Amino acid sequence: MTAPRLEIDLSKIRQNTQVLVDRLNPRGITVTGVTKAVCGHPDIAKAMLAGGAIGLADARMANVERLRQAGITCPVLMIRTPMLSQVEQIVSSCETSCNTETGIIASLAAAALRQGTNHEIILMVEMGDLREGIMPEDLTEIALQVTRTPGVLLRGIGANFACLAGPAPTAEDMASLSSLADATEAECGPFVDVVSGGSSANLRWALDTGPAGRVNSLRLGEAILLGTDPVSGNPIGGLHTDAFVLKAEVIETKAKSKLAPLKLSDPALSALSLVPGNHWKTRSILAVGLQDTDPAGLTFPAAVSYIGATSDHIVVETTNCPLRIGSEITLRLNYSALFHAMAAPDVAKVFCNGRPAADGGAASRNGRHPVLL
Repeated sequence: MTAPRLEIDLSKIRQNTQVLVDRLNPRGITVTGVTKAVCGHPDIAKAMLAGGAIGLADARMANVERLRQAGITCPVLMIRTPMLSQVEQIVSSCETSCNTETGIIASLAAAALRQGTNHEIILMVEMGDLREGIMPEDLTEIALQVTRTPGVLLRGIGANFACLAGPAPTAEDMASLSSLADATEAECGPFVDVVSGGSSANLRWALDTGPAGRVNSLRLGEAILLGTDPVSGNPIGGLHTDAFVLKAEVIETKAKSKLAPLKLSDPALSALSLVPGNHWKTRSILAVGLQDTDPAGLTFPAAVSYIGATSDHIVVETTNCPLRIGSEITLRLNYSALFHAMAAPDVAKVFCNGRPAADGGAASRNGRHPVLL
């Protein structure tokens, strides 16, 4: 079988989704599966939907189009602020988008009118991450503008946490987001259907026993795909952490030592005379490199030490257990390593121990659709 390759267990992705859906449902929180790390792969998206996700979310139009071309008809949310150059495609392919700029919202509205439809808007609020977001004091005014603009509908508000600079969200942060939803409704009417509490970084709060307030949805990618908490990197209890593994082939194994210079009186001779060091190791080269994944995000087997990487190679070291040429080693991935590997054309994607879901979800793109975020 070709290498390098990602082996992907769809049944584990489905099960992770189901576990999170079941845990969050009693708190009134729905799950939207985020497919950006897997480049909108339809089979993975279908596994999320089969596990109970009410819709999908992505940050790139190419991924959204890939989902639609595969026949997936569930609601799709554009989670990156739309580009002006893509408003027509976003309106035609995404029911909802996250927004922070009034000029872009106006362009979405115009595109929606040209297409004879309405496009739904989630207003993203700056809550301390210092990436995208409307300042809280400006939220009501912008929400009013949305409600008065033909072609767009105010669907809700949301926030991001622990993406760029901010810490994991607290109960106080979530209470503030709920208060902003109340204040927006007080000025605009009962328009705030969705209050999105963030991403996988918010699961610690969401799975707690404290009040959920107005927060009724989460956008989950890393937790579903890898079973880990993005903030701590720790596994989430009850979830599979090996739905994705990277297989890499060994293409060289040699006993190599660090060469130490002899300490001679003549500096020129000292520089030229080399003798083997006392500590011998076995170094191997794997046929995978920086073009294929993020080596810093890989976890190696216990007996294998990571040494370094170049564009096409990863160098590892072993003691008393040389790796056989042509053999494969199994590597675990973090989120960065995963999305680089999924985007790499030379990394094969092989599905095992599970079957793709039968369809793209029962939710229709026509008429009113379920809460997305």
